[in-house]
Order: sequence, then C-alpha cells, then structure tokens
Amino acid sequence: MRVIKKYPNRRLYDTEKSAYITIADVLKIIRTGEDFQVVDAESGKDITRSVLVQIITEQEGGASPIFTTDMLTRFIRFYDDQSQEIFGEFLDKNLKMFAEQQKRFQDQMGNIIGSPLAIMQDLTERNLSMWSDMQSQFMRMAMGGKADGKKDAAGDESTRKKPSKK
Repeated sequence: MRVIKKYPNRRLYDTEKSAYITIADVLKIIRTGEDFQVVDAESGKDITRSVLVQIITEQEGGASPIFTTDMLTRFIRFYDDQSQEIFGEFLDKNLKMFAEQQKRFQDQMGNIIGSPLAIMQDLTERNLSMWSDMQSQFMRMAMGGKADGKKDAAGDESTRKKPSKK
C-alpha cells in the first residue's frame, strides 16, 4: 500500500516516490486504482478520508459537479437520522453496482459479438431492475420496516426518534 504523509504545512509527501506531491497527484493515484493511505506526519493518524473529502470538494467546485445542492442537503440530513447507517450502505452498494455495470459494459464492448444497442439495452434493463429492488428495500428499511417488508416486533413507533424536551 502506498503511504502518503501530510505535513502541518499542508504538503503531501509520497513515500514511494520520495517526493512532494499535490492533491491532483493523489487524484491520479486514485484513478489508477492503486491502494494508498494518507497519514498525518506528526501523529501517524490515518487521515485518508479527510483528503478524499477534499478531493471531492475540489471536483464538485469544477465545471461539471455530480451532486446537486438538493442532493447534498439530503445527504447532510441523513447524518442526524436513524437511517444514517442504512443510507451509507445503500450508497455503497449502489456505487459498487454501478462500477460493476460499467466494467461489464466495457468488457462486452471489448468482445463485441452482438450489436452495441442490444448490449446497452440489456445492461439498462438489468440496472433498472437492480435499482428498483434496492430502492424498495431502502424505503422499507428507512420507514421502520425490515428488508422483508415486516415491521419490527415492537412496531414502528419504537424505532422513531422522540423529540427532546427542553
């Protein structure tokens, strides 16, 4: 695993190259699929997540962001919600599924036997089916039910947050 040290002056040092690098260089490492870890040079603490968030922030500030303001607002609201863990798992599974679909599509395009339109149609239908199933599961779980559609034994009232009295 490639180790990158972040110093108090905010500089990043690539221990593999024995050279200082930029956030753009870290982005290149990510895009190549190489495993890496960013550690605080003084404490040794793993700060990879904060560097990844910084990269996303910079990417979102560019000409073509992925997330709308509405999406980001909803993401933030999930941090204080009981379904935060479910939402995180939902996003993770969807991103993995999307990456798998992309790879499958690239593989099929590389070994093109049938028409590209038929391949795209097949992938689209499978993707829509999986998205629909995952969305249904997420909504059931977010509404207090289990993945199988049944309520918890205590009912859904016990799973909701009670407003605090001040």
